[in-house]
Amino acid sequence: MLQKLTQQIQAARTRAVAHCKSAVEDMSDGRPWLKLVAMGLVLWLLILLIWGWMKSQEPEMFDIKEQALGYVSAEHIKIHGVATTVSLLEVMEAVLDGYVSNDIFLPGVWLDNRANWEYGALVQVRDLSKALREAFSRSQSQSVENKSLMMADPLFNFDSASWIMPDTEKEYRTGMGHVKDYLNQLIKDERNTAQFYARADNLNYWLATVESRLGSLSQRLSASVGQRRLNTDLAGDSAAAQSTSSPAEMEIKTPWLEIDDIFYETRGGAWALIHILKAVEIDFSEVLAKKNASVSVQQIIRELEATQETVYSPVILNGSGFGTLANHSLVMGSYIARANAAIINLRELLAQG
Repeated sequence: MLQKLTQQIQAARTRAVAHCKSAVEDMSDGRPWLKLVAMGLVLWLLILLIWGWMKSQEPEMFDIKEQALGYVSAEHIKIHGVATTVSLLEVMEAVLDGYVSNDIFLPGVWLDNRANWEYGALVQVRDLSKALREAFSRSQSQSVENKSLMMADPLFNFDSASWIMPDTEKEYRTGMGHVKDYLNQLIKDERNTAQFYARADNLNYWLATVESRLGSLSQRLSASVGQRRLNTDLAGDSAAAQSTSSPAEMEIKTPWLEIDDIFYETRGGAWALIHILKAVEIDFSEVLAKKNASVSVQQIIRELEATQETVYSPVILNGSGFGTLANHSLVMGSYIARANAAIINLRELLAQG
């Protein structure tokens, strides 16, 4: 039986070699068009690789005040709300520059890391847009919402992977147009229909969402090596209940193919959050100074900036916690956890009278 199997393998190898020789002879002698097709295919693949590499590059950091000059004059930069609104527009512009999340052709379908980076940044845009609509632009819960922000918010929540009818980029740029209308109202409207209220409770509202996002990302990153976690869903409340029962202990582990996805989603979200926090530092400068909290915001930004260091490995490694190989997810998770802890402290500081 083994001898027969060996003979079959040798026969298959012989046929494969013969086919290869025949193809080479065809290209060099009787069929030169095959050579041209092969060369064209190699050239096409090379172009796709270079194009894909260029599209997958992450954007550089930008200065909020410099970018604001592209929307308003220098005298208007100090108006409350201008920096935060410009940060939303510029982060969204970076997401749409070479957008690949809805690509159905090469090389976009290869660039899943870039697509996840875009999604991470987009989540921060959505959260900021919601905060602008529900908190920053309103004096109290009973006040009227700004119409431009009412139209912009749902557009940023449009399906990020929609290719056509309508395409994602068109919806997002329409949303950006409404945000620009709000920005123009802030600096030009004499009827006071648009406002930005730089108050501690408004800032705390947005930071609560950021805290929740970073907490989730930290847990997902930590699950790269697999963990057994106790169920703490109902901890702290003896009367708490949930819809269905859950096991007291669960093993949480990120699927191998999703490890780099979560890493780049976190990296994109942190990149966006850095710029938004720098804008918040400008617009809420008086509030932060009164609470002596400016240094707390700067420390959060510093922790997040560490997430943007160059990744020298060609792939996201997933070594064990104290193993020979690095674990990029755990390193990223440590920075995110520290930033999240700093945000919790900042929220407590803002809540104090």
